[in-house]
Amino acid sequence: MDNQNCCCNYGESNNNLIMAKEELKAFKEMEGGLIPALHKVQDIYGYLPEEALKLISEELDVPITDIYGVASFYSLFSLVPKGEHVVSVCLGTACYVNGTQKILDKLSEELEVKVGKTTRDGKFTLQSTRCIGACGLAPVIMIDEKVYGRLIPNDIPKILKDFE
Repeated sequence: MDNQNCCCNYGESNNNLIMAKEELKAFKEMEGGLIPALHKVQDIYGYLPEEALKLISEELDVPITDIYGVASFYSLFSLVPKGEHVVSVCLGTACYVNGTQKILDKLSEELEVKVGKTTRDGKFTLQSTRCIGACGLAPVIMIDEKVYGRLIPNDIPKILKDFE
């Protein structure tokens, strides 16, 4: 992975660590504070790097194994850097029976990336999800917070052009 997709730059990483440590103070004594703390730290870094998980463990006095368990269980947390835009493809029943696999294949082809991976330029992360909650518009994808429905594979290039 190239350095533009991670916080490998010492200065940036150090600033994030300082900011995260300051933000975690609010969750130290909070009952059930782990998930909000993970959200806050992910907002700072863009994902949950190992250094941040260790910091959360130290600051909240929660075993690192528990933190990894929570962070890897919930799909809204990411342990790897994501692209500038996250493309989520619904694979729920309504979308699947209406052709979402062809949409996913077209996205993978256009972006030149497999599901769960980020494009070389760091612009897009392609992921699948079980349900977006827009079954009446099946098949559906979501890019960042915008939903695109009633898609056919030929719609994909035009949609992606909007993000150039």
